[in-house]
Amino acid sequence: MKQSEAKLFKFPKFTDLIIHEDENIIVINKPPFIASLDEREGGEINILRLAKKYYADAQICHRLDKETSGILLIAKNPETYRLISIEFEKRRVDKTYHAIIEGTHIFQDLKIDLPILNQGNKNVTIDRYNGKPAETIFNSIQYFKHFTLVECKPITGRMHQIRIHLATQHAAIVGDSMYRGKPVYLSQIKKRGFTLSKDEEEQPIMKRFALHSKKVRFKVADKSYEFEAEYPKDFAILLKQLEKFDA
Repeated sequence: MKQSEAKLFKFPKFTDLIIHEDENIIVINKPPFIASLDEREGGEINILRLAKKYYADAQICHRLDKETSGILLIAKNPETYRLISIEFEKRRVDKTYHAIIEGTHIFQDLKIDLPILNQGNKNVTIDRYNGKPAETIFNSIQYFKHFTLVECKPITGRMHQIRIHLATQHAAIVGDSMYRGKPVYLSQIKKRGFTLSKDEEEQPIMKRFALHSKKVRFKVADKSYEFEAEYPKDFAILLKQLEKFDA
């Protein structure tokens, strides 16, 4: 975690992140600004390292982008890791994300199936000829004057899939500068009664892109699991401000 990000977010104890734990899995609500896996040798703190300190055999079953918050599955033994990996591979894990996007968009079971090409170094692009199949279903949940809260259900699991698929619809995620998304400022939505001192620089309401892994449903060894993760503070605050000033 970079020093500037650390000032924005105080990382809690690993045990405080746990939504569910049994003999085979740990389910956490991942905070933003921390990587799921090692980004480089000897690099920053990440969920995998913290999980292994808590339980030595822990393995991350999938990953979330560093800025993305929400549900993350961790296996406690090799067999569970193998079984969950198969479920992901066969696309039997039902994943639901929530995103706040720019503009008012009426999405009703909108399916985007544009192929994605991973160009390396965390860069992806839409490529109809060389890209790998990618499919996401979008549904609008809540409308504001200038923004929309959207449910995103990725069927496949390509890098940046939700982010780039939304961008193709001119519906970039708030704060996602990689895909031309802009941050939201209070002065932008609160037209009256907003003032800053001469020396004060306004900060965005949310200092990352607004994407949260909200729900997951899957089955392992004939046992069904379903979990939901609450919004982190920054996501919840942005929604509250939009409900108050951009409704």
